[in-house]
Amino acid sequence: MESSTLNKNLQTTDIIWNLQDLYQSPNDPQIETDLNWCSGEAIALREEWSGKIATISPADLALLVARLEALDCRFTKLGTYSFLNFTTQMDNSTAGALDQRVHEQYSRSSAEIVFFELEWTHLSSKRIDQLLTAPEIAFYRHYLEALNKNRPHMLSEKEEQLLQEKEITGRSSWTTLFEKVFAHLKFGETRRSEEEVLTELYSEHRETRMHAALEMTEGLQSQLHILTHIFNTLAAEKMVTDRIRRYDGWLSSMNIANELEESTVDALVDAVTNRYDIVEKYYNIKREILGLEELYDYDRYAPLPHLPTGTTSWQECKEIVLSSFAEFSPKMAEIAGEFFAKGWIHAPIQDTKRGGAFAHPCVPEVHPYVLVNYTGNIRDISTVAHELGHGVHQVLAAGQGHFNSDTPLPLAETASVFAELLVFKAQLKLLSSPEEKKALICQKLESIFATVFRQTAMNRFEDSMHRGRREKGELSDEELSQFWIDSQQAMFGDSVQLTSNYRIWWSYIPHFLATPGYVYSYAFGELLVLALYGIYQTEGEAFVAKYLELLSAGGSSSPYDLLKPFGFDLNDPAFWQKGLGVIEEMVESL
Repeated sequence: MESSTLNKNLQTTDIIWNLQDLYQSPNDPQIETDLNWCSGEAIALREEWSGKIATISPADLALLVARLEALDCRFTKLGTYSFLNFTTQMDNSTAGALDQRVHEQYSRSSAEIVFFELEWTHLSSKRIDQLLTAPEIAFYRHYLEALNKNRPHMLSEKEEQLLQEKEITGRSSWTTLFEKVFAHLKFGETRRSEEEVLTELYSEHRETRMHAALEMTEGLQSQLHILTHIFNTLAAEKMVTDRIRRYDGWLSSMNIANELEESTVDALVDAVTNRYDIVEKYYNIKREILGLEELYDYDRYAPLPHLPTGTTSWQECKEIVLSSFAEFSPKMAEIAGEFFAKGWIHAPIQDTKRGGAFAHPCVPEVHPYVLVNYTGNIRDISTVAHELGHGVHQVLAAGQGHFNSDTPLPLAETASVFAELLVFKAQLKLLSSPEEKKALICQKLESIFATVFRQTAMNRFEDSMHRGRREKGELSDEELSQFWIDSQQAMFGDSVQLTSNYRIWWSYIPHFLATPGYVYSYAFGELLVLALYGIYQTEGEAFVAKYLELLSAGGSSSPYDLLKPFGFDLNDPAFWQKGLGVIEEMVESL
């Protein structure tokens, strides 16, 4: 079905976001005004404060950080507009040029103000403690504490400025190339989009799944030389940066940004990889239910018998999501409802639109935006709930201000995964047939597997890729494919046969490029949510208030402190086993 017809049938043709809450149009003169203000303010900050942080008073420090926050806030608004404007028309060179211009201006201005982080992290511990205990800077205390964790990894001012200046040709530029490749790439004889092909992996017809997997592979193969080069280049860029900044390993910078101890991440990864048997057990059950002698990679998402397979209109999706939110918290439903009512969502399938889905935070005074590629299947309802969970989280956290609303990635998944669980529970209640309920539980299990086990297996692929790039040099597509197949087969065991076509499917996953090390945050968020939901079932309404407080706190404290009210010990393997135990019980129930 053509995308325009699909959009019409699903009532998504006009579900287009309104970016005028940011700027009126790409030609809005306010864009030029804001770019000029940012450039001038960055220079003014350097001229006024460079070399003076060692003797700064607490009151002046608070004023300075407030100005730095305002500058970053303005750039974020500019960057949000240019990115969102470009992401739905990735063949538009004018839109791309605006996005690149904002990136370049941000890079130049960042070089001007890099003095602050350098001088701050070069203060003595005694001096930092004196400033952090001053009441004048209480609002920014956590931000400054987190900044100080970069102390061992800062370079000289000239080196930091150089890195900032070169960033315009660095990671963001290469990830933009990656996105452009996929925006222009068409699959199969009918020249379909990535989203349309991947959707067919969920078809009830095995021939359709096989054909979709083949088309996906052929499309990836046609661009494999470019994709391999992008992966190698960014792995090398990270290798060099990590070496210059003296990080212990490829994941260290992500752990610091996430405000997590390496022991916590190790405990998470070890707990999940040690329970790959749950995955193997489930897919052996699925193979028996489907009546197949072998389950291949293109069969992983085959719907089970009795699973509702009809399409759901956008209006119906909206009603399902908002009603499930309202049953948990009317406030959560009210916030999510604004996304539908006020044009904060972009939903239709379009040829030059970026694939996948995301919720993009903006600035405290302007709401987030959500992008989905809505095809009307039951999974897409969960995707809408997931991204709206992010959106609700971002709206609630805005009260903390720009810097403090930036939630560490592991906790950033808390609301999104919880929202998915709420919708699943609501959908389950609507079904009366035991067979339909069983099929829906299986689909939910597969979603959980994708979040917990698959993302952890992807973390293991990343680990092999970054270590391999550092130890062996340039990696061939065959070496990358072997890392991929090894990490995937470890998860599936003997339950799923991975074909030669599946070997190159590492090459379409953007997280590896845009945010190295990000993927374990999904497993963190899912297992955390399963533990939180267990408390909700016990505490009821009392939990809702604590949960909304957690979301409203944003990034104003570390994950360890934010989760204290729930009594969690993130370094205790038993904590992660709780969530894994819930998953195992769901499998056993089948």
